[in-house]
Amino acid sequence: MPKDIEKKLIGRREDVNLPDLKLKAINAKIDTGAYSSSIHCHQIEQVKVDGKKVLKFKVLDPEHDDYQRKTFTFHDFKTTKVKSSNGSTETRFLIKTNVEIFDKKYPTEFTLTDRSNMKCPILLGRKFIKQGFIVDVNKYNLASKGKQYKVQLMKGQ
Repeated sequence: MPKDIEKKLIGRREDVNLPDLKLKAINAKIDTGAYSSSIHCHQIEQVKVDGKKVLKFKVLDPEHDDYQRKTFTFHDFKTTKVKSSNGSTETRFLIKTNVEIFDKKYPTEFTLTDRSNMKCPILLGRKFIKQGFIVDVNKYNLASKGKQYKVQLMKGQ
């Protein structure tokens, strides 16, 4: 007998928290076509501190309401190749941090990129979605509206 799996319903856009970066209610696009997740950053640079590689960057733009003028530093990072929707491939830095939604934290990998021309500074892809979500493209901000819909699936679906 297959075990039922409970998944939370999210919309095409959700306001999420990034507690490790002290960001709250940042608008994220949920993209089932994207494999990985990305976050809008600028002034991204890899430097050496005490002989070790360190990644430094700023999140959001100065015009954004939640911009903090803070430079974030990550010691644990790597690079990865990302293929865009237009078919071009670029190398990006990748960090791991928590996304908080429905009052629960989900460890998520983010590539750092310039999303200044996009409506949402965060894109959450399939690697995030696979942690227990189903997307209803007709809805948005289900988590911030306090509507925690749960969907029962048969294992293997």
